[in-house]
Amino acid sequence: MKDNKIDSFTGKYEFLSNFYVAPVIFEGLTYNNNEAAFQAQKCIDPNDRSKFTKLNPTEAKKLGREIQLRKDWEQIKIHVMRGVVEAKFTQNPELAWKLLDTGDTYLEEGNTWGDRIWGTVDGQGANNLGKILMVVRENLRQQETPDCRLSKRSVSDKRSKSNRDTNCERD
Repeated sequence: MKDNKIDSFTGKYEFLSNFYVAPVIFEGLTYNNNEAAFQAQKCIDPNDRSKFTKLNPTEAKKLGREIQLRKDWEQIKIHVMRGVVEAKFTQNPELAWKLLDTGDTYLEEGNTWGDRIWGTVDGQGANNLGKILMVVRENLRQQETPDCRLSKRSVSDKRSKSNRDTNCERD
């Protein structure tokens, strides 16, 4: 992190990436990761989405490039991504806490593979994934708390554990 900005979803912040392996249930199917859930939504035939459920992120991205896109994909892809990202963080409370622990830090998916739609390259791009993550983070703040059972787990960040315990007292 630099200058109150996380500019890469790697290392400590890998959990922010759609390539991070965490189960997500979306539209009735369970996927191994967000990339698979997102790519599956491109399918014209909803029955074809199940082909993505067991794929790793790289395989899902590859298959997503090979399928015939639904006609409305360009109009709905940001809405779909928001739904997939919300599912990831609401269904995986430990990840919700990590997202909340980023505070008010600006989230930017800086990358070297040329993605200026979901991220940025050399600071240039729409950063749609980063923007969606910040919206989801704010929505999580507005909720009571993500699964207070996590407050009982050992955490290395004493401040975060203290905040979690305080938040859970509202229950």
